[in-house]
Amino acid sequence: MKKLLSTLLSLCLGLFLACGAVSLVDDSLVLLFGLHLLTTTSLILFGFAVLLTVVVYGLMGLTPMIPKRVFLPVTLFYVAGLLIVFPTLIYCYDRAVQIDWVLSFCQVILGLGLLWRLRGGLKFRWPIVEPEHLGNRGFSWLNLIVFLLVNVFVLLPAMVAYLALCATLAANHFSGGFLAVHPGGLTVQVRKYVRNDGKTIQLIPMAHIGEADFYRKVSQSFPSNSIILMEGVTDRKSLITNEASYKRAAKSLGLVEQEEEFMPTQGEMVMADMDVEQFSTNTIDFLNLVMFIHSKGMTPATVQKALQYSPSPDFQKQVFGDLLRKRNRHLLDEIQTRLPQSDNIIVPWGVAHMPEIAAEIQKSGFRLDESREYEVIRFHVFRKQSRGN
Repeated sequence: MKKLLSTLLSLCLGLFLACGAVSLVDDSLVLLFGLHLLTTTSLILFGFAVLLTVVVYGLMGLTPMIPKRVFLPVTLFYVAGLLIVFPTLIYCYDRAVQIDWVLSFCQVILGLGLLWRLRGGLKFRWPIVEPEHLGNRGFSWLNLIVFLLVNVFVLLPAMVAYLALCATLAANHFSGGFLAVHPGGLTVQVRKYVRNDGKTIQLIPMAHIGEADFYRKVSQSFPSNSIILMEGVTDRKSLITNEASYKRAAKSLGLVEQEEEFMPTQGEMVMADMDVEQFSTNTIDFLNLVMFIHSKGMTPATVQKALQYSPSPDFQKQVFGDLLRKRNRHLLDEIQTRLPQSDNIIVPWGVAHMPEIAAEIQKSGFRLDESREYEVIRFHVFRKQSRGN
């Protein structure tokens, strides 16, 4: 029993060190030379290291034999890393590699420190954790009960609350307040902007899937003399190899697709989006990969293709430039073209487009006149609980 456990713990601590070292080298290569030579290897090691750490953490509750002074810091480091990652992605995305370098450096230092503490020095020999490093008791009810109480009533609620907070902050930050996360669901804020000459522009944040009544209410709110600038990238040359469909996701969540329920009963609908042909080659390749995975699901073939995908250094800039900024510029041109034709312009586009569009139309003389909230997705668990009460 001790021999088997020492092997498992040695693998856990060894992977922790190896994962930190490879990640540190990989991040250094990216920062200094823009090379991603070890990124795939780093991700694979990270996956195995986290999985093994979860197993070891579970075993801590079952047996006091595991030296908590060594392996509890390993678990807490991954938890702390997770807590740091989410705010980083929200507010410091452009500094993600630098922050990951710091975390990798700390992981290596912590791993070496734990090795020193365990063995009394940096002695690299197998097994790293020897049977004599383990405790003598195989099982303890007190250890198990305390472990369960702490996890169920302290750690789990704290993690859920923290993730909910991060989701709320992310929605508000990236949408400019157009999207909000509440305990009962997701809401969007429809904003109406007016100009001194009486022209109005309504920005309506949309989602590919949502509640059927959301699409019906929005569709019925448009004035009869309005021009509705519709979103929807065309593909005249069939450059995208797999069709984008949200039916499976909508059905599994008890929702509907936008294209099925969003049918304006009044106003003139005008296609105001771009064609795939106008995107860069990198963006088209990325979209094909995403659509391939979306259509086939997570299979060995799709995972292999994703791992083989090697983006260019300016990949992220090009993709966001095509999918957001370039399309926003095209939409703004359409707004200026259609304004002389109607006093009411309706823009039912994805919520990610709204912050820049709102900022640009305000620069051209429009001011916020009124706003109204719509519930686009309800969290059915909370809804059922409220009904039951």
